[in-house]
Amino acid sequence: MSVGGKRFAAVVYNPVKTDGDKLKKIFTEGAVEHGWDEPRFIETTVDDPGVAMAKDAVRDGASVVIAAGGDGTVRCVAEGLRSSGVPLAIVAAGTGNLLARNLDIPLSNVKQAMTIAYTGDDRTIDVGVAEVKSDDRATQEYVFLVMAGMGIDAQMIANTNDDLKKTVGWLAYADAVVRSLAGLKPFRIRYQLAESAPHGAHVSTILVANCGTLPAGIELLPDAKVDDGKLDLAVLQPKGVLGWVQVWRKVRWENGVLRRSSIGRRILKASEGRDSTITYLRSPMVTVKPDDPQELELDGDEVGTTTATRFTVDPLALTVKVPQAR
Repeated sequence: MSVGGKRFAAVVYNPVKTDGDKLKKIFTEGAVEHGWDEPRFIETTVDDPGVAMAKDAVRDGASVVIAAGGDGTVRCVAEGLRSSGVPLAIVAAGTGNLLARNLDIPLSNVKQAMTIAYTGDDRTIDVGVAEVKSDDRATQEYVFLVMAGMGIDAQMIANTNDDLKKTVGWLAYADAVVRSLAGLKPFRIRYQLAESAPHGAHVSTILVANCGTLPAGIELLPDAKVDDGKLDLAVLQPKGVLGWVQVWRKVRWENGVLRRSSIGRRILKASEGRDSTITYLRSPMVTVKPDDPQELELDGDEVGTTTATRFTVDPLALTVKVPQAR
């Protein structure tokens, strides 16, 4: 993919999230150490958060494209690399760093990220695709790598204080959750999985995931796999404060503890069907139509309101650099 047989890396970085000088120094020194040509550095802008830049890097012959920034930068660079065969490497410098967490990529360590970019193994993963309809604009297509959400999680993203994120990181989302719960009202949706009849439900949120681990080791969708050609859904229908306590118990205790042992899994199997606060589903496609327009988020980015969204999976459409297998 490189020109004249020389490999080079293209580093697409968010200047708000990263130290550009440190990034350039480490990746330039790493290129010399590992026998690569001098890397090229491209700074994201408001007008182009990384999609076109990644496509340009592929066209110019980059052997790897590094996304340095938060989940939004990673998502945009991945969109530009989708189906290109050119691998994505990640310098995790955001608040959630969700894809990095799910692929065991080191967080906030530029030197380790550099080593993985130049010498790591290639892993192919699925890409989620969202076709978003709304009242005020034409249907738009986006990709997501980790999770899409409609309901309280999207309201949480909208309510998160940016200054607080800079101070306490992902814990700022806890503050946003409290403020979102205060005005939360369940809403009615119609959803339809591939080759299934439509279903109706009153929900507080519906999540569509490519992988399911959140900060602090929270296993929101414990069976989600990033390379299985399927999307995993969580339909949350808690009733009152007690219902949210049950959601938290399920996510932290059942998903985080019981599923990790054979005894715990037997306990879960014996109690199947007793908890209606969260319904788990799996399909390569789902269409979600809320009765009233709802906020939508993709990998932690607000994308506005939607009146209907069709979620599909593009199997193994993205190559990602991960730590070498031992």
